[in-house]
Amino acid sequence: MGTTTPPRTLAEALRARGDESLAGLLRARPDLLNPVPNDITQLATRAGTRASVVRALEHLDRFALQTAEALAVAPDPAPYATLLSLLTGDGLDDGEQRDDVGAAVTAALPGALATLREQALVWGEDERLRLVRTARELLAPSPQHPSPTGLGPTVAEATAGMSPGRLQEILVASGLPATHDPVSAVAALSSLFTDRTRMAELLDTAPVEALSVLDRLVWGPPYGEVTPNPTPPVKWLRDRGLLLPVSTRTVVLPREAALHLRAGRAHRVPEPVPPVVAAAAERDPQAVDRAAAGQAFTALSTVEELLKLWNGGGPAILRAGGLSVRELKRVAAALEVTEPIAAFWVELAYAAGLLATDGESDERYAPTPAYDEWLDLPAQDRWTHLATAWLPATRVPGLVGGQDAKGRALSALGPELDRSAAPDVRRRVLALFAELPPGTAPDPETLLRRLRWERPLRGSSPAGEGTDLRSRLALWTLNEAELLGITGRGALSSQTRALLNEGEEAAAALLAPLLPEPLDHVLLQADLTAVAPGPLERPLAETLSVLADVESKGGATVYRFTPGSVRRALDAGQAAADLHAFLAAHSRTPVPQPLSYLIDDVARRHGHLRIGAASAYVRCDDEAVLNEILADRRSTGLRLRRLAPTVLASQADPGSLLEALREMGYAPAAESAEGDVLITRAGARRTPPRTPPTPVPEGPPTPDETLLGAAVRAIRAGDTAATVVRKEPAEGATGAHASGSLPRTTSAETLATVQAAAMTGTAVWIGYVNAEGAASQRVIAPVRVEGGFVTAYDHTADEVRTFALHRITGVAELAEDGT
Repeated sequence: MGTTTPPRTLAEALRARGDESLAGLLRARPDLLNPVPNDITQLATRAGTRASVVRALEHLDRFALQTAEALAVAPDPAPYATLLSLLTGDGLDDGEQRDDVGAAVTAALPGALATLREQALVWGEDERLRLVRTARELLAPSPQHPSPTGLGPTVAEATAGMSPGRLQEILVASGLPATHDPVSAVAALSSLFTDRTRMAELLDTAPVEALSVLDRLVWGPPYGEVTPNPTPPVKWLRDRGLLLPVSTRTVVLPREAALHLRAGRAHRVPEPVPPVVAAAAERDPQAVDRAAAGQAFTALSTVEELLKLWNGGGPAILRAGGLSVRELKRVAAALEVTEPIAAFWVELAYAAGLLATDGESDERYAPTPAYDEWLDLPAQDRWTHLATAWLPATRVPGLVGGQDAKGRALSALGPELDRSAAPDVRRRVLALFAELPPGTAPDPETLLRRLRWERPLRGSSPAGEGTDLRSRLALWTLNEAELLGITGRGALSSQTRALLNEGEEAAAALLAPLLPEPLDHVLLQADLTAVAPGPLERPLAETLSVLADVESKGGATVYRFTPGSVRRALDAGQAAADLHAFLAAHSRTPVPQPLSYLIDDVARRHGHLRIGAASAYVRCDDEAVLNEILADRRSTGLRLRRLAPTVLASQADPGSLLEALREMGYAPAAESAEGDVLITRAGARRTPPRTPPTPVPEGPPTPDETLLGAAVRAIRAGDTAATVVRKEPAEGATGAHASGSLPRTTSAETLATVQAAAMTGTAVWIGYVNAEGAASQRVIAPVRVEGGFVTAYDHTADEVRTFALHRITGVAELAEDGT
């Protein structure tokens, strides 16, 4: 018993692991924890299921996957030396470059094998390495699923079912002694293909065209079609077993022959070392930070402008959910960006919880109450809020405009934009940025190559989205990071490095000095414009946005004053005197006379007409104005009629009447039922409180250390209970039971045994049926027996529990140690 017995199963291999190793397995494959396995055997069974193995293979890097693929075509079990030979070759085609690759493979193989062992994909000692059966089935070659290595089946697999006579013909044509034993014939042919010298002699006699056929099949796919009357080169290969029949029209190059032609290599190019992310440009880190800060400020302005656009209630929601193409185009035009970029800003505001649906019967999008709170934050804190919402978001704006698996268009804010891989790709791209020196912009192509090496099996995507979603996500990440100010001039900024490593406060502290200080003034010009030479303080910006229209944006914002914009300010409750005082207080230049005249002229006419509900009416002290309105052909659709010399009635609603008269060049004011002028203030519509959309997780979350420790203890306890040695009852005793079944004893025997165990402090084995009728076996240490219940420490669950005596099917003592 002093020697260590090699494990015979995966369960035995897992049982021999330490607690930290088991925790590492559960950390790497969290799907094994849902629910927590009862014991090691159940853990091993779950680790071998197809869904779990597929998920584990998808998280392997390229060299670990190549190692698993090599094991899938190696003998089972395979010695370490055989595995190494499959990855490096047999050394008979050595060159300087091949020597370098072989040395890199030799150095990297122990780490790749340790990864496969940690994830329970490979088990066994180095001399008997075994790939779990499910992984071998997934990676092994077959006509339906060719091996990633490009190798075909072995000679034994390819000749299964072949007649002994045909095997003898192949042996004779290959120069081997004939035998009537199929097993010996297959072994002889396999030995020929694996013998370098004899195989070389055989190929020396092959026609040149036959060697060309082998060259096309050697690196895969190994299958080819033949006609009923094959050409002489194909017939020569088929007669000597170098091409073996799979069907009447299909032949395959056997694995042993392909490995000879490959010089023993399972892969054409082993990739033991991850590709290096090359630098595309090296810039001044301070210039990068300033560029990123400038773009961050633009991002804040863009999001604010977007939500201000929908301040009074945004567009309606499509029946299938999301934003219509027409509305997205309107947003793009208003923001002066392309539609894909507009979709990004809309989705970012949604992910940050600043935009949501209002929940009304005529459901529309609108800003949330969180938007007002966001506006009150300093600029640097508003940026960190957007950045931290973007990082974990699973919604992918880049998909907008594409089609789903059923050919339906994907719309912004629609329900089909979640891709669970997005956060992982986003963070990995930024991590690769962070590995470069400050100010270094990576080459996108080498970045994508590195990502493909790290997750070679994660490139698949839903139908209709192409074949490499992970690469597309990475490219979208590069573009979105630049738009948001995560990067500047293609390099990672210092504030983003702080955000990733230290948190929001550190990032905000670095960003704050780089953002422009808000200004409290503008420059008024004689052409009825105002120039804001930088960002404005919020009260000034809000008032000016009501009083004037934005004409152009950039380093300086140009506002234009128009009769409509001045009327808008008067509608919001401002008087002409208030507007004059506002401009005089905030202009570094004198207020131009044309602007003063414009304000006074609009104010003089403002409110001259009054609109109320009749459905609607128009009243005015000047009868001539009403006569002018009635005579205007444009008022025909309003169906106006005179009720009194100073009052007109309309069947249009007050809002439509108000808008129509404004379009006709008048400046009417709305009034209440009491006759008071109604003041309309800009942007007051908000949704009820809303929470940001929850990211769709990619599989189970990674468990924390507390959960891992508890899970390992529970699995160990359950394994102890399942594998403990039980004392066999005497022959003929009432407690006799079949091996593996629940113990059966009478009520009196059960009570007496558990009372004795409670007095001596020993553990016993019981069968128990819970309230749902589920039966289980448990190992318990009784502490107290009273009132029809047993209080005991349950070794299976690793906790103190209470058991009802009438639910215990029977009890048995445990064997003594060493029996």
